[in-house]
Amino acid sequence: MSNCLICDCNATMTLDGAALAAALGQTAPLTVHRELCRSGIDAFEGALQRAAADGERLTVACTQEAPLFAEIASAGEARAVPLRFVNIRETGGWSAERSAAGAKIGALLAHAQAAAAQATPAAPSAISYRSGGTLLIIGDGPAALAWAERLAERLSVCVLMSANAQAAELPATRRFPVVSGTPTSLTGWLGAFKASWTQDNPIDLEACVRCNACIDACPESAIDFSYQVDLARCRSHRACVAACGSIGAIDFARSERTREETYDLVLDLSRKPMIRLHQLPQGYFSPGDDPLQQALAAAELAGLIGEFEKPRYFSYNAKTCAHGRSGKEGCSRCIEVCSTGAISADGDHVRVEPHLCMGCGACATVCPSGAMTYAHPAPVTAGPPLKTMMRAYAAGGGSGACLLIHDEAGGRLIEAAGRAARAGRGPGLPARVVPYPVHHCASTGLDLWLGALAYGAAEVRVLLTGSEAPEYAQAIDLQTTFGAAILSGLGITGERLRPVRAETGAALAAALGGLAPSPSIGQAATFNFAADKRTTLEFAIEHLARQSRSSTQVIDLPSGAPFGTLNIDRAKCTLCLSCVGACPASALADNPEAPELRFIERNCVQCGLCVATCPEDAISLVPRLNLAAAARTPQVLNHTSPFHCTRCAKVFGTTLMIERMTARLAGHSMFAGEAAKRRLSMCADCRVIDMMASGDEAIVPGRPA
Repeated sequence: MSNCLICDCNATMTLDGAALAAALGQTAPLTVHRELCRSGIDAFEGALQRAAADGERLTVACTQEAPLFAEIASAGEARAVPLRFVNIRETGGWSAERSAAGAKIGALLAHAQAAAAQATPAAPSAISYRSGGTLLIIGDGPAALAWAERLAERLSVCVLMSANAQAAELPATRRFPVVSGTPTSLTGWLGAFKASWTQDNPIDLEACVRCNACIDACPESAIDFSYQVDLARCRSHRACVAACGSIGAIDFARSERTREETYDLVLDLSRKPMIRLHQLPQGYFSPGDDPLQQALAAAELAGLIGEFEKPRYFSYNAKTCAHGRSGKEGCSRCIEVCSTGAISADGDHVRVEPHLCMGCGACATVCPSGAMTYAHPAPVTAGPPLKTMMRAYAAGGGSGACLLIHDEAGGRLIEAAGRAARAGRGPGLPARVVPYPVHHCASTGLDLWLGALAYGAAEVRVLLTGSEAPEYAQAIDLQTTFGAAILSGLGITGERLRPVRAETGAALAAALGGLAPSPSIGQAATFNFAADKRTTLEFAIEHLARQSRSSTQVIDLPSGAPFGTLNIDRAKCTLCLSCVGACPASALADNPEAPELRFIERNCVQCGLCVATCPEDAISLVPRLNLAAAARTPQVLNHTSPFHCTRCAKVFGTTLMIERMTARLAGHSMFAGEAAKRRLSMCADCRVIDMMASGDEAIVPGRPA
């Protein structure tokens, strides 16, 4: 009996139960229900009971009624049955090409089942937040006070009037703290914000008891019930200072004006928000002047009290990180691409603040060495379901599959395109376009894209909706440029890999409908994804090279690609081997038996640390992909003969190094004499012996000559 339920949604889709069963590797045809969520609900309950008895999972080909099915499952004895919902309606069944969408629908079902059948990976360590509900409201005085009055019943509120404080009459009852000043910094996240500001007004609202003595004393009426001095009207009589007396709330010559406090939550009503990131920290809201957005933010803030957890989305291996060595900077791609400000330089490595990380995965995508990896889910888990999906597509008679990678925002566009097609207002998705949902498009890169082509996809498109950070779009553009160069170098023609941009369902349908189909690239691969993305890439590229029957050994790549070789200027290189110590990928090595600089091209990530470290400026990067076997073995980039001490014959350097040193010091006053020049070709011990024997001992500073 099948553990997959399908429904044609009141005969609005063309479903072939036998063909879909074949795509899933089943012999018995799938039953095509007509109203699974209504008159066919008994069929769902029966399948649920059978799945419980057999210890199986249940896949339901309907996402619209997922809440209903989940509610029914949770109320019965089969509540432990894992349910998986997959959309086959808007993604394929509702389309101008719905009669040809059987292979795609089979692929979607197979992917859902394969993903559900995977062993549950060990949960990554959780990141905890604790919020006691202390809220800082920043902004225009009247607006900030108005929201403080509304939220004070549910949250512990503090108001920082950053503008227009004189127009804000303070409430008669001191229900919450009110301060004024210019915000200078705001950092942190839910439960751990730190705010700093400078107090600009002479009246300290925290110290003020609102006795109104200053209002009575001021001859210019420069103070009102905002308890702030209108400095444009004040004539410096200082009568207010005397009236305030021992309270000491008024000080026109205050030396210490900096204030700093910590808060759990922040509602920033400023026109120019304190935090300007594409992805804001959790617990921080900046709705601007929009009343609706302010109300939505206030409603969400009220629920952010307590303890919260999220997964640690990333894994970082400092040993293979190419950010820096010995104070020299190499790769900073992860820092540049992060839209949350979670990644920062930390000496020779980088530091990721897990409380700020939102799990986009872009850092792992652009990391050339694999030091930064996506941990939730791990990339290796994408392989088996993707392979199963492509196999099912082929088994269903499909050809020229175009894998459409999309996130939640892209999924909404796909649904819109499908609904429009059902209403006759658009074509929907072409039958060969197979949606592939991910948490975030930026989390996918060359390993997944080229792996999909190796598994049988003819094309890969990454859907960008405009909602992603600009840095992510740029990173995806660049990565697809690298992939396209590799495919072109292998002789694989056509636009196999590129982003597709659309902000509406209609635009998406039009963009996909205009794509010329490409044939699949030979036989589908059987390898599995590796934990290391560079290994997965090797598998995919080697398979594609075999299928394309390309004889090309070396493929030129654009600047910034994570593969390449080094160009050594032998006229400059002294074989000091500083570059060997700087290389984080073990691409550079010495030879213990002879003065040689060796290089394994397969390992090079083109981070540039060797270039930054070389004291002779003798190294330059050459981005390329070398498919020859020699790229896997050490190759000699430069060599010289060892230099022997002219006095004792001990090896203490290289011929190149001593020759360069002698040439550079030839004009130095310390080496004007022949004896001094001769000592440059001696080892350290022999230099001392020669100086003592010649009575030519060096003068030590501070000791009489």
